Amino acid sequence: MKNIRYYPAVFHPEAVGYSVSFPDIEGCFTQGDTLEEAVEMAQDAVGLMLEDCAELPVPSDPARLRLEQGDFVVAIPFDALAFKRRRDNRAVKKTLSIPSWLNEEAEAAHINFSGVLQEALKRKLNIG
Repeated sequence: MKNIRYYPAVFHPEAVGYSVSFPDIEGCFTQGDTLEEAVEMAQDAVGLMLEDCAELPVPSDPARLRLEQGDFVVAIPFDALAFKRRRDNRAVKKTLSIPSWLNEEAEAAHINFSGVLQEALKRKLNIG
């Protein structure tokens, strides 16, 4: 997908679990008791740090990162649109106009205007 960026996350083994840092995202740190938990926490941390960024940072080449003994890199995907969809389901009221005859037909058929508009917008924008 064209909207996904992969940010290298440096995983540092701890006595229990892993601490995680992101060279490209200032102040972005997390941890997890297991590798799976650390990866999940890393995905959330990236999303929370980048969700409001006007311009996303360019991911580093993982091969160019300097690592400490025992550290390793995991590429963490970030899809801004997918993250926003998971976190922001607020309803926004929109005013629109349609011909009266179309309104009458749709109401007679008990059409959910909001649902139809959402489906049409997703289809038009190629959003799954």
